[in-house]
Amino acid sequence: MKHNTGVDSTPGACFTSRIVQEKLARLGITNEFDLLLHLPLRYEDETHLYPINDLPENKTAQVEGVIIHSEVMYRPRRQLVCQVEDGSGILFMRFLNFYGSQAKAYAPGARVRLLGEVRPGFFGAEMVHPKCRIVHEGEPLADALTPVYPATAGLSSETIRKLVRRTLQRLAASGKRQSTLAETLPDTILRHYRLQDFSDSVIFLHQPLPDASAALLQERTHPAWRRIKFDELLAQQLSMRLHYRQRRSHSASALLNKNKLTNALLESLPFKLTSGQEKAFAEISRDLAASYPMQRLLQGDVGCGKTIVAALAVLQAIENDCQAALMAPTEILAEQHHQKLSGWLGPLLAPLGVTIARLSGNQKKKQREAALADIAEGRAMLVIGTHALFQEQVEFNRLGLAIIDEQHRFGVHQRLALRMKGAKTDSVPHQLMMSATPIPRTLSMSYYADLDMSVITELPPGRTEVLTKLVADTRRDEVTARIQEACRAGKQAYWVCPLIEESDALQLKTALETYETLGLTFRELKIGLVHGRLSAQEKSAVMESFKQGEIQLLVATTVIEVGVDVPNASLMVIEHAERMGLSQLHQLRGRVGRGAEASICILLYQKPLSAAAQERLKIIFEHNDGFEIARQDLRLRGPGEFLGARQSGIPMLRFADLEYDGDLLDNARTAAEELLRDHPEAANRHLQRWLGRKSEYLRV
Repeated sequence: MKHNTGVDSTPGACFTSRIVQEKLARLGITNEFDLLLHLPLRYEDETHLYPINDLPENKTAQVEGVIIHSEVMYRPRRQLVCQVEDGSGILFMRFLNFYGSQAKAYAPGARVRLLGEVRPGFFGAEMVHPKCRIVHEGEPLADALTPVYPATAGLSSETIRKLVRRTLQRLAASGKRQSTLAETLPDTILRHYRLQDFSDSVIFLHQPLPDASAALLQERTHPAWRRIKFDELLAQQLSMRLHYRQRRSHSASALLNKNKLTNALLESLPFKLTSGQEKAFAEISRDLAASYPMQRLLQGDVGCGKTIVAALAVLQAIENDCQAALMAPTEILAEQHHQKLSGWLGPLLAPLGVTIARLSGNQKKKQREAALADIAEGRAMLVIGTHALFQEQVEFNRLGLAIIDEQHRFGVHQRLALRMKGAKTDSVPHQLMMSATPIPRTLSMSYYADLDMSVITELPPGRTEVLTKLVADTRRDEVTARIQEACRAGKQAYWVCPLIEESDALQLKTALETYETLGLTFRELKIGLVHGRLSAQEKSAVMESFKQGEIQLLVATTVIEVGVDVPNASLMVIEHAERMGLSQLHQLRGRVGRGAEASICILLYQKPLSAAAQERLKIIFEHNDGFEIARQDLRLRGPGEFLGARQSGIPMLRFADLEYDGDLLDNARTAAEELLRDHPEAANRHLQRWLGRKSEYLRV
């Protein structure tokens, strides 16, 4: 049933020009409500004038004066330079791109009003490309801050400002303003969380009062901004909680922990679980025993031991005569999982007459057909592979548990496709997702609020902290000497490169070139090469030789980012580290430090460094804690890039900022539970207003 939210949902209802409609659609605006929720990016203060001599440097300000000299100069490039005088001093304004009509208009004697950032220039104080208009003496100033809107090609901020003003005037005249911006939340919620009226907030942000605080508006901490951000976060929380409830309405096989196989595995291990691993498995085991599908995310830093927890979950499924599937994003990681789990579980499963199957896109036809038959007939109780697992021809006998490693690398629909492989039964398989990229608290509370969360915060005993060094590539000889020294001492090393072959655009060192160069440098060492274009068999052969110590130095692309575990490798060199993201650098660094020996990660960088690259390298140099690195990564990149493929189908936040609005997120989380419990109709109205059809993603 559709609920009336007071919004005219007819595209173009308030826009007469089809061309304007099309341009607005690029900004996601198809009706009046969309337009009114297209809120300003920032505000310009055109309410008062500064004398030129009192202009603050490096700050946007407005001045008015008369042009006393105007000239088109050609040094070092064509530019229009004007001198503006107001009686207190002279200011230069400079245009690097201009029309002939501007050069004529900005002639000596013209009175102009300029708004821009004042900086010291070659001739004195100047504004480069200021907002400039010709005015008459005594022309009144703006009586309020001027909103600046997100724009698009052919549709300026000024045009959008006029459209918004016209729409608000028309709604006020027709008496429809309150219905279009109707309140969705009950009074109890508004009072409890001290929220400003929604309609008043929207109108205020478009038309701030003359005495409004510019600082609060620019920082988006004004009560009007906080109301908008609260509503957006509340809609997200409501959608996630409904997803959570919906999942619990499905049925799943109750996989009880019978303790036979799981205890046998624990007794056979040469190590004891950490308290974090024990706690995580207890949470997973409890979820598996429920009759509704588990959907839990197991997260922890690189090397914390998530795989053994997953292995215990697999055995709990097999104890209940259900199959388990483990999906990894790369062939190398799938192969590593296959080797490790076969070593742990093979001796326990062999007496039961069941096997572990592996599926990959590069398998020979006979191998693949045999694996598919074993899976369909239930002889293979654990299946490990890449995205090949959810292809149509893969048919499980009784899939009870789907495990997805490095879950952020798979899209929502890929994960759903694997979960739907339980279609042979009426139940949905339990799902365990794993991530070695720790998720900051605010992100887990918002975009992962539909999942249960287990976190392993400690590393197994014996792991050594990796020492990180930043080295300019001009000191490459020192690095190669360090490699030679380590390998001669019986250790192994990685040399990681970002590209496979030459790229004129980026001019980076490549794995192929580095492999050849290092081969000439270290004639006495056995050097291996692995990259994404090798076949699965070739990659496996190289990695096995490295693991067995036959290869001393492995040159690789970032395909070794996850899953590779060689305790004797204690030195890593990462080429062009300035080009890589924080998460990738931390994952790569986690390939060393897996044994008892002190380990070093050398980040080779090329000068000059951009400010962003400097900040990334500083963070990875100063921090080994993956949770802190993830928090910094979220701050730098924002949630869209951090989430990666998970965002497919999930509405992203437009107004709230997870770094600064944590208190609003906490309140929205609590308010969502209150609304769903006490005011379900209001919850539905709120969801329809903010998400509309986007709420359909809940089904995945």
